[in-house]
Amino acid sequence: MKSFSSCLILLLFFTLSLYSQNGAPPSSGARGIGMGGVGLTFKDINSLFANPAGLSYLEGVAATVMAEERFLVAEIKSVSAGGAIPTQSGTYGLSLNYLGFEGYNEQRLGLAYSRKLLESLSIGGQFIVLNTRIPEYGSNIVATFELGFLLGLFPNLDLGFHVFSPLRVNILPDEQLPTVFRLGLGYQPSEKVKLLAEVEKDIDYLTRVKMGLDYKIIKPLYLRLGMATEPTLLSFGLGLQLESGLLIDVASQYHQVLGFTPAISLTYQGSKKE
Repeated sequence: MKSFSSCLILLLFFTLSLYSQNGAPPSSGARGIGMGGVGLTFKDINSLFANPAGLSYLEGVAATVMAEERFLVAEIKSVSAGGAIPTQSGTYGLSLNYLGFEGYNEQRLGLAYSRKLLESLSIGGQFIVLNTRIPEYGSNIVATFELGFLLGLFPNLDLGFHVFSPLRVNILPDEQLPTVFRLGLGYQPSEKVKLLAEVEKDIDYLTRVKMGLDYKIIKPLYLRLGMATEPTLLSFGLGLQLESGLLIDVASQYHQVLGFTPAISLTYQGSKKE
């Protein structure tokens, strides 16, 4: 009976995870989830999970923890944590992620590095180790990497590019890590409004489009809205910036068939480098 129950849970897990391949990069915090899953032009600690090139803009030590429960199913929970330290030679980061439940789970460890080549151009990369574990079959560990750049086209317009796992890596005997290319723009027409748009291409799936809005309602409070295609998702979120450097983000995505995916992030941004 226990084996039968485990099979049912595994079936549920894979059914609800069709929109995201095994080994795919985790979400870029509740901030990114609230804006349709964007993140290529972020310049904060969330870049650790979206485009490591953005880490070069950190002005102090930063850390984040994030949790999401996909479609309100406990077996598809995802927990991430990360930290980064800017130095004179560049910014170094560490990321951790756990996805799944006792009967099937994935763990991810990443070591990131980013630096500015020019005042308006930064590059970044991350070496990633992934472990897929199924108790009845054991564990499988593989390694891959990601690369990205962030370019300031104008003072209020940024261009970001990112590629995840450009080399085809087998995660299971009959399954490979996704190879994903992403290109995006971040436009800030005013101090209160930021617009983001991205195109994402997994070489095995249709092209996705993501769009997001970040609006500063009042000084400490942010409203976020977004959408994505393939599959169609709507999203919304709120952010609260405290004077202590702590940022609290809550968000949710909505799939018209599978339902809601709530998420929460706690982020700390340290003071500027001296």
